[in-house]
Amino acid sequence: MPTINILKDALFEAIGISYTDEEFGELCFDFGIELDEITSEKQIFVREKKEKFDDTSDAVVYKIEVPANRYDLLCMEGLVRSLKVFLRRMAAPQYFVLSSTQRLIIRSETAQVRPFALAAVLRNITFTEASYNNFIDLQDKLHLTVGRKRTLVAIGTHDLDTVEGPFTYEALPPQQIKFKALNQVKEYTGLELMELYSHDSHLKEYLPIIQGKSVYPVIFDRNRVVLSMPPIINGDHSRISLNTKNVFIDITATDLNKAKIALDTLVTMFSQYCDKPFTCECVEIERPDGQVEIQPQLKYREQVVSLQMINQKIGINEPAENIQMFLSRMCFESNLVDEGESVKVTIPPTRADILHPCDIIEDVAIAFGFNNVHKTFPKTCTVGHQLPVNKLSDQIRLEVALLGFTEALTFALCSCDDISSRLRKKMNETSAVQIANPKTSEFQVARTSLLPGLLKTIAANKRMPIPLRIFEVADVVLKDKHTDVGAQNQRRLCAVYYNKTPGFEVIHGLLDRVMQVLNVANDKDFYYIKATEDSTYFTGWCAEVYALGKAIGKLGVIHPEVITAFDLNMPASAVEIDIEQFL
Repeated sequence: MPTINILKDALFEAIGISYTDEEFGELCFDFGIELDEITSEKQIFVREKKEKFDDTSDAVVYKIEVPANRYDLLCMEGLVRSLKVFLRRMAAPQYFVLSSTQRLIIRSETAQVRPFALAAVLRNITFTEASYNNFIDLQDKLHLTVGRKRTLVAIGTHDLDTVEGPFTYEALPPQQIKFKALNQVKEYTGLELMELYSHDSHLKEYLPIIQGKSVYPVIFDRNRVVLSMPPIINGDHSRISLNTKNVFIDITATDLNKAKIALDTLVTMFSQYCDKPFTCECVEIERPDGQVEIQPQLKYREQVVSLQMINQKIGINEPAENIQMFLSRMCFESNLVDEGESVKVTIPPTRADILHPCDIIEDVAIAFGFNNVHKTFPKTCTVGHQLPVNKLSDQIRLEVALLGFTEALTFALCSCDDISSRLRKKMNETSAVQIANPKTSEFQVARTSLLPGLLKTIAANKRMPIPLRIFEVADVVLKDKHTDVGAQNQRRLCAVYYNKTPGFEVIHGLLDRVMQVLNVANDKDFYYIKATEDSTYFTGWCAEVYALGKAIGKLGVIHPEVITAFDLNMPASAVEIDIEQFL
């Protein structure tokens, strides 16, 4: 989970109460966060930089660990505000969006790199050195968390008084982009900047996000002054400073929802320093199709939760007025509905983590205090034990291992080719569950067979002494329209023998032994094999396995084309059966 560093004295001054370290640790626990470490600026520098800095302070620093989805706690401003509301030293603020004349126009070519962009204005803001540093630090934290190291979201902040709207978000060939980047002394083209920052310890990890693209994203003002080349670097012309009074915030993204979360978090946390606290100015966002949207919206959402459910889930019996008080301590407003049986909770724009009534119930539990929940014995006594399918799997693993086979553990996801063309099958014959947005070509579908994973394992270990005997007992995933999720898991055993000769008799012997320990091998009515054809196996060397009156799998000599498709050069035999039939 992310951690934030806050000066102890500044934190207590902002809250208005002083605590001992132990007392503050208890407060953090009560609020659902953790005081991870008590240190100092000097110790942090010595640890991270491996040297001592004379200009650093010995002032006590709290390293506080916050939940990964609580973006509103990633800076001192948000943490102090939430703690003061929790301690009932202030009411939760109301956030307002004011009208503005600014406009951001998105060009259609940006769809090739980062299709979404949002913007906002913090008007008449007053920074101190501490709040300015917090402002920059929150951007870095958002980049790492909700922005996934800028791959999903990148934030740029600019001095609005140095540029002039309307602004345009474009995508141009890198050689056509030329500007003086932040902290540089001369202008560089997009390609030159990529080369320059390839040696920068901080920025080089972000270069692959757009490197190699035919166009790079760039934001201009009306005079063609470059504000930024997201997600890499801002322009030096519009850099902000302690003296900046009006801040223009741009967000570019590949995920629109994440972009809205980042923008809402940034403006709600630092709008408290504006002349009109907790207000920001909106910006008109003109989409490539001509539609105009106002951002940020700072929407308040509503969720109705049953009071009975709240009490039941936590294990308490509190009246409605107490539940409402607990909600107010967690920055929620609430009203009773359904004749007092339920509570309608108003969720502020700072709480993007609230997705379900259970999230609200969790916050009620935090405000009530987990240590205050009365401990009770369960009403029923139960004894835990292995699921039957797992017990059977362990028994089969032991028997196969005793036959001299080595167990492998392969990925549950694989490529489309692994289960189709490389096995000499068509994709539409596989009943595979496909990943909607795969991040890599190696993980496109859930496996429908254990065989490809074992063949890839052999390919990675083919320099080992032969013969290679490996097996796996694991799940495959198959489409099933009769289940509520449209798919089902099926536990299977797969074993492969790889040598100078196919070793069909070895695999057949393994199958016989497995059937023997399953107590079905002594009766041909319960277990037998029957010749069949399968494109994955060599013609005339493939058999269907029958047990308990059903076809449960196949065994045979693997086809040479399959062998070469998996970069192997010697013959192999395999068996793959469904073991759930024996439960």
